[in-house]
Amino acid sequence: MSTAGSKGSRVSVDVGGRTLSLSNLDKVLYPEAGFTKAQVIDYYARIAPYMLPHVSNRCMTLRRWPDGVDKPSFFNKRCPGHRPEWLDVGIGPGDRDGDIGYCRIDEPASLIWTANLAALELHGPMAHCDDIESPSILVFDFDPGEPATIVECCQVALVVRELLGAVGLTGVAKTSGGKGLQVYVPLNSPHTHVHASRFALAVGHLAAKELPKLVVVEMKKSVRVGKVFVDWSQNSRHKTTISPYSLRAGPVPTVSTPVTWAEVAEGADGGPLSFAPVDVLERVPQVGDLFAAVATETQQLPGSTDD
Repeated sequence: MSTAGSKGSRVSVDVGGRTLSLSNLDKVLYPEAGFTKAQVIDYYARIAPYMLPHVSNRCMTLRRWPDGVDKPSFFNKRCPGHRPEWLDVGIGPGDRDGDIGYCRIDEPASLIWTANLAALELHGPMAHCDDIESPSILVFDFDPGEPATIVECCQVALVVRELLGAVGLTGVAKTSGGKGLQVYVPLNSPHTHVHASRFALAVGHLAAKELPKLVVVEMKKSVRVGKVFVDWSQNSRHKTTISPYSLRAGPVPTVSTPVTWAEVAEGADGGPLSFAPVDVLERVPQVGDLFAAVATETQQLPGSTDD
């Protein structure tokens, strides 16, 4: 990303042959940390080689905080009309107004353009936008009910890993960037959302049998106190989850970070499992993309795909 010139509060940059006009770079988006919009853009520019394989060719939902994380946010499903002509859209699940054209983040310039909109968080569906009826991944989203924490989420994730292994499946873990943890099962073969949801629910029930005092699969918040909700419903056609390497909009910037199973085991024993942007940028050259298998490995869920 090279600077091509500036005008007023705007700076013109070249990103892979695309010219972008960036604005208000000194605006503080994380007041408690003094983390500015320029730092947000810099993070996304540097993480792009690792992040793009997991967000490209998907109908991305942007969650934007134009005035910072201590002010209201909003979700952008429809890609803004003022987007550059080179930024493609994907037609995904619609609403009462019809089909929705979501932003496709297929190149570094697209990622930086969304960062300039103060889209701190990027949320993606389980399916690619050119085949929205067939999920390429399955997700287990572990949501702790206070006073449970990510420690309990890691304990549940280890049990889910064993259950997956029993049917010949592998999963990849990442932090939510907040209080939770997620395990993704790469599919990259024809499946339906119904099949994925039913399988995730079945595994959730088995985990609840293994850890009856810790795991719930019911939606009601009243039963989640002190327990971990295995949210199988995130595999629905219209649902999204926080993307790997996305920032999160807490008081200070954190990142939804892929982690090793050894790190999950350490987290289950109370070890720290939270990553700031600087941590992630320092770690990825050393460990590589721990999420790579999610985009490439082919697996088949047990049971029928004819749902």
